[in-house]
Amino acid sequence: MPVALSYPGVYVQEIPSSVHTITGVATSITAFIGRAARGPEDTPVTINSFADFERTFGGVWLNSSLGYAVRDFFLNGGGQAIIVRLYKADTSQNANPAASKIRVGDFRFTAASRGAWGAGLRAKIDVNSSADVAKKYGLAATDMFNLSIREVDASGNTLSQEIFRNLSVKDSPRRVDKVLQAQSKLLTWDGAWPPATLPNIALNDDDITKDEAALAVAKAANPQVPNDIVAAQAAVDAAHAAVAASDGLALTKVDNFTPVGGQANKSGLYALEGADLFNLLCIPPYLASGDVDPALVAEAAAYCETRRAFLIVDPPSNWTQKATAIKDFTDTTDRVGTRSKNSAIFFPRLVEPNPLRDNQLETFVPCGAIAGVFASTDANRGVWKAPAGIQAPIVGATRLSVGLTDADNGELNQLGINCLRSFPVIGTVAWGARTLRGADQLADDYKYIPVRRTALFIEESLYRGLKWAVFEPNDAPLWAQIRLNVGAFMQTLFRQGAFQGSTPREAYFVKCDSETTTQNDINLGVVNVVVGFAPLKPAEFVVISIQQIAGQIAV
Repeated sequence: MPVALSYPGVYVQEIPSSVHTITGVATSITAFIGRAARGPEDTPVTINSFADFERTFGGVWLNSSLGYAVRDFFLNGGGQAIIVRLYKADTSQNANPAASKIRVGDFRFTAASRGAWGAGLRAKIDVNSSADVAKKYGLAATDMFNLSIREVDASGNTLSQEIFRNLSVKDSPRRVDKVLQAQSKLLTWDGAWPPATLPNIALNDDDITKDEAALAVAKAANPQVPNDIVAAQAAVDAAHAAVAASDGLALTKVDNFTPVGGQANKSGLYALEGADLFNLLCIPPYLASGDVDPALVAEAAAYCETRRAFLIVDPPSNWTQKATAIKDFTDTTDRVGTRSKNSAIFFPRLVEPNPLRDNQLETFVPCGAIAGVFASTDANRGVWKAPAGIQAPIVGATRLSVGLTDADNGELNQLGINCLRSFPVIGTVAWGARTLRGADQLADDYKYIPVRRTALFIEESLYRGLKWAVFEPNDAPLWAQIRLNVGAFMQTLFRQGAFQGSTPREAYFVKCDSETTTQNDINLGVVNVVVGFAPLKPAEFVVISIQQIAGQIAV
């Protein structure tokens, strides 16, 4: 509003700029969904390295292909991933509990997440708490205690440790159940609060502190007899070891990925509703055959279209030769699951060493490695560069499960199946960049991966960057601001080499005026912005014409 003029003099008025900078969104945040050894369930967790995955979800695991795909993603240049862990409980009569439980005196705890990993938890309680802290919270020193938690491997080596000091079972900021819920990655309180009977903090025969006292006596009395000490330590650990739990059963589409009410409850595939943004989606195999249900692929592709994301599809396990791939892909029964423009398939699978089997060579799906190549190419060249060619090596692959010739590649490529190839010196590379709408006979606008992903990038960036315009007066000044801001964003991309054309006029256009937004649109509260761009298409076929010169004729 203008400054109220009340006295003769100079008035200063600040006028807001009409510039609302549109920032390009990330292009290679990759979501992985599947089974893991540990970690939160049906919750999207962002990680930035494979070390993060190991700490939170347990790393590679023989019972699941998820960890291997995540490993390949970061190995090939991936930067950020979103992990959704799924768990199917074993409800049979004699099954172990889903989560390990641990008892320390009168205290009862449960492992922070379901799975057999919790059997390696050890805990102890001592009463060497701070009287000053107790006084601060209006408690007696006898109301407080310390809790130490260890996770050990099969040999008894400590993998991780947590120590919580000055806890209490009485209502205070240091109440044990609340502190564990907020801070511990290993244990949670078992049951509701308050319990029927408050745990007794006083030491008793079950308390691990007395076992440790016995251990100290054993060490003092028998400094040269390690067996006694070892036996005493074993007694300490056994007294408060967590009970064995179940790793659960193999996942199914109906029970885990797309359960009834899954979208409303944000579970399974739709747990990604809790993620603000993801660009790529990988679903590593979960069936005993080493495949993904085609019906799940179809549903995942449809979901990617609603989220402006891109699905990387793995080849079926029975594609052990080119002929099988062509037959399955062209069969009237869809054995892949989708022909979405927001998806692509890569063939064949990768042969890599398995660190859990003494580095023996095994076959793994390529989705994680391909997502890493996408991310690396985006970072180095931009989303408009095809993630293929000799600049797109696949790291970690010893060889491919199926060797392809140029002729094989030609047959598969025209169908829209992207090939992985191994060349001398160059190594294993991605050698195709077509979407599943990339078959020659379809002649689709989004035949190529970089063209589709560039469009998705622009759509998502403008979707987020134009939210300031909501509820603004729908008239010429607003249209001019939209043209200014969208034009500046498109000009930036043009200068980075994202479009065809030598001038902005040839490369893109932005329209938002009375032609795109009629009076009827205004009455309905609608403003229409039309953005066009000339995409860069990959040089898929490089043709060299050679002429032999026999000699020159003198004139």
